[in-house]
Amino acid sequence: MTTALLETEEQRDLRAAVAALGKRYGREYFTGVVRDGKHTDELWAEAAELGYLGVNLPEEYGGGGSGMAELAIVLEELGAAGCPLLMMVVSPAICGTVIARFGTEEQKREWLPGLADGTRKMAFGITEPDAGSNSHRITTTARRDGADWLLTGRKVFISGVDMADATLIVGRTEDARTGKLKPCLFIVPRDAPGFTRSPIEMELAAPEKQFELVLEDVRLPADALVGDEDAGLLQLFAGLNPERIMTAAFGIGMGRYALEQALDYARTRQVWKEPIGAHQAIAHPLAQAHIELELARLMMSKAATLYDAGDDMGAGEAANMAKYAAGEACVKAVDQAVHTLGGNGLTREYGLASMITAARVARIAPVSREMVLNFISHQTLGLPKSY
Repeated sequence: MTTALLETEEQRDLRAAVAALGKRYGREYFTGVVRDGKHTDELWAEAAELGYLGVNLPEEYGGGGSGMAELAIVLEELGAAGCPLLMMVVSPAICGTVIARFGTEEQKREWLPGLADGTRKMAFGITEPDAGSNSHRITTTARRDGADWLLTGRKVFISGVDMADATLIVGRTEDARTGKLKPCLFIVPRDAPGFTRSPIEMELAAPEKQFELVLEDVRLPADALVGDEDAGLLQLFAGLNPERIMTAAFGIGMGRYALEQALDYARTRQVWKEPIGAHQAIAHPLAQAHIELELARLMMSKAATLYDAGDDMGAGEAANMAKYAAGEACVKAVDQAVHTLGGNGLTREYGLASMITAARVARIAPVSREMVLNFISHQTLGLPKSY
């Protein structure tokens, strides 16, 4: 892997430093945390102390003053070491970005320093049980009650709510329940009356749990609203584009880890006269997996560059493409890694079997590959909308 032509010296130094941190923890630490039902608190705290978690947030609020390109490097390298931090997608990338771009000065002072130094976390709630990938069908509703807001609705598959100090909830105002989506974003404290969570039992083995949320007339002060209630989709996609970029980083890192395990095995495992990596039936699929991961990284880099340059429209297209490419490359890399190890690929000793399920995350979330194809066919290619 070489990034000399695509990254600055500072970015390459960041990549090397994060890779060294990830190596000190590694897959054994990660699987141990999952097995014990704990969280990756030690890694999160050290990554925060070194300035990695808030690298994209403004310097005046304790961040690194860089952008999504740098935050994606952090997540990718931790994933490549076998210990990805999924909450990075949610807390600094989505919530931190939205607050930094659209929050009031008070909201920025309250939340950004803690998000940057890792002492506070935020979850992000958009998906609903009856809406699926169709965010225009969001029914979580905010209505005014004097100076306050009352928020009512349900959310599903919300990551890390048990770890989060608050959840950034996507709703719609009462007068926008029909017609085009006019999203509003609210900061809901974890202990707000009427705000309850229930864990969703998952086959996915991860430190971050999934939850269903119920909001029953959750009363929020006026300053819980982030941004302008009439801003529409702009402030929502200020969070969703980073989410797609970071999901791509998550998938690329996971794919790189799986591929490296397969390469180590293929170089040393000998059945006949030569290591199995000498056989094209093993070597070519691994080479193909490497190529596809590298291509996905190129698109992720393009998406991050466009986003950091303020090109939200261009970043939207590239972020969806990057997420699609990374999801496909990740699944193929993990599958080929398991296949390369044969029976050993399904053992706990090698730790690849659990990644078969985890790899699907990059295909499914935060938006399915089919919805990405809908977006590209309609928005980029100008084909008629099918839904």
